[in-house]
Parts: sequence; structure tokens; C-alpha cells
Amino acid sequence: MRLTTDDSHSGHRSDWGEYYRRVAGRPPRRSLLVALEKSGAGAGRLALDLGCGDGRDTVELLRRGWRVLAIDAEERAIARLKERPDLPESALLETRCARFEAVELPPAGLINASFALPLVAPEDFPVLWQKLVAALTPGGRFAGQLFGERDSWRGEKAITFLPRAAVERLLEGFEVELCEEEESDATTPYGKAKHWHLFHIVARKR
Repeated sequence: MRLTTDDSHSGHRSDWGEYYRRVAGRPPRRSLLVALEKSGAGAGRLALDLGCGDGRDTVELLRRGWRVLAIDAEERAIARLKERPDLPESALLETRCARFEAVELPPAGLINASFALPLVAPEDFPVLWQKLVAALTPGGRFAGQLFGERDSWRGEKAITFLPRAAVERLLEGFEVELCEEEESDATTPYGKAKHWHLFHIVARKR
């Protein structure tokens, strides 16, 4: 199963409006879909969508009956999420405009962080990961991506890059249901050439 590199927006943080315009209308990420297939119907359980962007994953979570706390540091992201024509009319959605590193994460059955965790600085990443693991209830799932050490953005100080061994250490205490390593030469949403080194992850907390 190939999971495409269409999402990350590092290096363009001052132009989020353009980023959202370029990725508008894209479907939910495959890593989230895998997690949802394994989790079954949401039935009102809480999911956290960290770095929710314009809500492509949030909408799918709501559609499948999850209660969602969608968090993003950009006001434009939250505004675009609320304006989506496909957003279900539901009391199951709560939004929060904040950096998710600074938010107290409530207990959740699913934490989705599509292409979001790498944009946390290396000095902040270990504490955030511990907080994420603590928030997941037993049997809950994490779905998301991490950047590998051969990614061409390596060297940007505000981004976390990990070798495979470090990724495997992070996932101790989980049943790993997907850990697909991808290296490819493609483009960013801005059309710039890039070498991607990614880990696409779905993992169930024991």
C-alpha cells in the first residue's frame, strides 16, 4: 500500500493561505483511513486531530461518528474547517486555535497527526510524544507521519527527523499495525522538488 507525500508544508509557514488553497479538496489521508478501518465506528468516542489544517481528516472522523477535538495554530485553518461545505452539522466537533504542544490533551481513543508531528522542534518532541502516549487510552490508536533522517529538509532546526531505530523505540508499548517507510523524489504542494523520507504509522496502544 503506497501512501502519498502530498501534505507537508514546512518552509512555507508564512503563506498558509496559499498552502490551503493548493491542497483544497484532497481526500483524508490513507494512514487515518487505515486506523479508522481497524477502530470501527466512532460511536461518540473522542478523537484528537492535531494540526488539523482545513479539516480533510476531521470531516472523515465526524462522518464515522467520532467526537473530534481539532487543533491547529493557524486561525485560517480553523476558519476554513468551519466553512467546509462537507462539514457535517454536528455537535461532535470542538475546535481550538493553539499549538498542540501547548494544549493539555484529554484522554482519546484515536490521535491523528497527519504530517504534523515533524513540525515540532527536536527539543520539544520527546515531551510531546510522552504527552500523546499518555493521552491515548488503552487500545486507542495513533495515526500519522514522522520524517526520516534522509529527508531533504534535514537541517531545518525547527523540524524533527528520526532514523528508523528511533521510530521503533517510540512505538514500544504499541502494537504496530502499519509502519511503512517511504523514500521518493516528488514535489511539495508548492511544486518544488523534494526528496521525501517518511514513516507512515498506525499503532495501537497496548
